[in-house]
This record gives sequence, structure tokens and C-alpha cells, in this order.
Amino acid sequence: MNANTEQSGRCLCGATRNTFSGPANWVGHCHCKSCRRQTGSAYTTYIGVPREAAHFTGTPPAIFTSSPGIERLFCDQCGTPLAFRSDRFADEIHLFAATLEDPDSVTPAFHVYWDERLSWTACDDELPKHAGSSYE
Repeated sequence: MNANTEQSGRCLCGATRNTFSGPANWVGHCHCKSCRRQTGSAYTTYIGVPREAAHFTGTPPAIFTSSPGIERLFCDQCGTPLAFRSDRFADEIHLFAATLEDPDSVTPAFHVYWDERLSWTACDDELPKHAGSSYE
């Protein structure tokens, strides 16, 4: 796994910024319907980091509770999705890799919710593809 130094990211307008330090727990692609709807994309790439390692500066992110125990953080000025938090992963926050200042500094290691992927999405990589949320 990479991303083992301080990383920073931001929303489109720059009002909300985030940083995390230390190694990422994981980096992976999510194909679930909820993430697709939130981002308007075929799938998204998350970086799972310890909650205590991630910090937001500038305008605090707005929070939308998309279902019980699940929060989606975003910039309330430009709408950029910034993070995902879940009671299921209480010690982690999942940041959007594409919002990093250097998104090439991380490399995805797997796909989750492969069973929910769009039929027209081509992912010809060699990464493991998991039907649900388990990546271990």
C-alpha cells in the first residue's frame, strides 16, 4: 500500500481542504449504487485512513446522512464529494482519491461491490473483484 506520507486534497472551489498523514489502510474502487449516485460516475476510488489521521481545514464539510449510520461529507459551496463515514467502519474515514493534490500517489488494490457494477464499465485490470464490501 502506498500513501504513507502526508497527503492533502481539496474540493473544486478550494473552500474545504483535507489532509491525512501516515499510511493508508487501503485504496480501492467502489461500484455500489449509492456511491455512483453520489458522485455521478460509474465508480469511485476511496482511500481508507484512520479517522484520527484525517483533518479538514477551511470551510467544514457539510454532512448528508444517506442512510442510518452512513454519512457523506461534501463541500457545501461547490458540492464536491469529500468523504464517506460509516458506523460499520467506526475507526476509518474513506476519502475520495480523485480529490488529492496528487491522486497518482495512491494505487488501488481491489474493487468492491463488483456485483453492482454497470455493464458498460470496462475494468480490465488484474485487481481482485469482490461482490460485496469485503476486501480482505
